[in-house]
Amino acid sequence: MVPLIELRGAVPFGVGMQLDLFWVYVLAILGNMLPVPFIYFFARKVLVWGSDKKFIGKFFKFCLEKGEKGGKKLQAKAGRGLFFALLLFVGIPLPGTGAWTGTLAASMLDMDFKSSVIAVMLGVILAGIIMGLASMGLFGGLSAIFAPK
Repeated sequence: MVPLIELRGAVPFGVGMQLDLFWVYVLAILGNMLPVPFIYFFARKVLVWGSDKKFIGKFFKFCLEKGEKGGKKLQAKAGRGLFFALLLFVGIPLPGTGAWTGTLAASMLDMDFKSSVIAVMLGVILAGIIMGLASMGLFGGLSAIFAPK
C-alpha cells in the first residue's frame, strides 16, 4: 500500500524473508489495490485543494503535475488503446509507474472507474508476476545462460 514501493517492493521483500510466494503475491496485490478507489475518487480533489497551502503546497503540486503529466503522456501514446496503455504503465515495474500513479492518471484523464480499476488490477498482477520471477532469480539465470563468455 505504500506509495512508490507498492507491490514492487513487497514481493522481493517477502521472497527475501523466505515467505510463501503465493501468499506474498496475493497479499501484495490486495494491499496494492486497496487504495485505488480512494485515489480515483478523492486524490485529484485533495491535491487541487492542497496545492496552494503553505507547508504542503509544493508536494501536492508536484503530485498533481506528475499525475497530469503521466496522464497526458499515456493518452498521447495510446490514443484509443488507453486501457492497454494504462495496464502496461502499471504492469511494467519501473519507478513511478505503479497503481497509485496509474490510478491518478486515469482520474485525470476522466477514464471511467470500472475500466480504470480493471486495467490497474491487471497491471498490478503483471507487475507481481515480473517481480516474482525476478525475485526468484529467473532473469539472473537467463542472463547467465545467454551472456557472452
